[in-house]
Amino acid sequence: MIRLDASFSQYSNSRKRASKLVTNAMVVKDETATSPATSNIGHELLLFEALREGLDEEMERDPRVCIMGEDVGHYGGSYKVSKGMAEKYGDLRVLDTPIAENSFTGMGVGAAMTGLRPIIEGMNMGFLLLAFNQISNNCGMLHYTSGGQFTIPVVIRGPGGVGRQLGAEHSQRLESYFQSVPGLQMVACSTPYNAKGLMKAAIRSENPVILFEHVLLYNLKEKIPDEEYVCCLEEAEMVRPGADITILTYSRMRYHVMQAAKTLVNKGYDPEIIDIRSLKPFDLHTIGNSIKKTHRVLIVEECMRTGGIGASLRAAIIENFWDYLDAPIMCLSSQDVPTPYAGTLEDWTVVQPPQIVSAVEQLCQ
Repeated sequence: MIRLDASFSQYSNSRKRASKLVTNAMVVKDETATSPATSNIGHELLLFEALREGLDEEMERDPRVCIMGEDVGHYGGSYKVSKGMAEKYGDLRVLDTPIAENSFTGMGVGAAMTGLRPIIEGMNMGFLLLAFNQISNNCGMLHYTSGGQFTIPVVIRGPGGVGRQLGAEHSQRLESYFQSVPGLQMVACSTPYNAKGLMKAAIRSENPVILFEHVLLYNLKEKIPDEEYVCCLEEAEMVRPGADITILTYSRMRYHVMQAAKTLVNKGYDPEIIDIRSLKPFDLHTIGNSIKKTHRVLIVEECMRTGGIGASLRAAIIENFWDYLDAPIMCLSSQDVPTPYAGTLEDWTVVQPPQIVSAVEQLCQ
């Protein structure tokens, strides 16, 4: 795997987020919140608009960047991330494809081999299982199997996660599927600020990058800077400093954790919350420094429990920071069942804030 340009790492990832949360983590930003993105200057965007802005800036900056996928052109994408792009850049750079994920993902890999920088959109992340061979055997490995003759600067992105009664096939979390594929990087955005910054960094990377976007976070709103910025693909984000316990999370679960944190603070606990963002590789520097301070770890994820990101993260922590732990690592994950269509049952399959509160109380007693 090719390392990122060192210049990306200069961007700080220590950001405070304050959010109002409503049922099922449909999030609205607190108007009083402060972050590097919230100041007198800047502009307010929804998360899907921030992704679009990042795409637009990179396509304007680099003529090699192109988009391909189902309905990404004149329709503007299933969640309007590429709206207006076809009119601005033309049908060859914003390419509508047939419903044939294996074919157009392979086309994107081939385009990357010839020097382009394709962004492949899966209308739903679950559909990319049809392209698993292209992503694993070609996208992730061609740099190695070609003896370094080819780089594969591909971004694979799209909506996923448990939504509002979308059923089992449209509620997939594919992080666990792709984490074992050599050569791939994986990141998960959770705010408009890091959505844009991670999108730009992924496009500029020489590695194939999978960008996971949660379907329930597209309408999250935040003010982001007017000036250009790029987030590091390999850094976690400190969401809330604390002293009692390290809570590691990402994507939608960040907001379930923040909702639980309000209750925990009222009960006298001081949790440190980290959005790991980089699902592969893990930012063990940030994670390790937190563990050395708190000595307790809770992992909260929406991925499946068996073979999920939490299982890999727990193994990495045990390998590297065992001597700093004062309690067993606890991992809260989704249940190993197909996601039900019924809304009440759907809620039962994913981690909810009261479970997080109970887990922290158990670990800190």
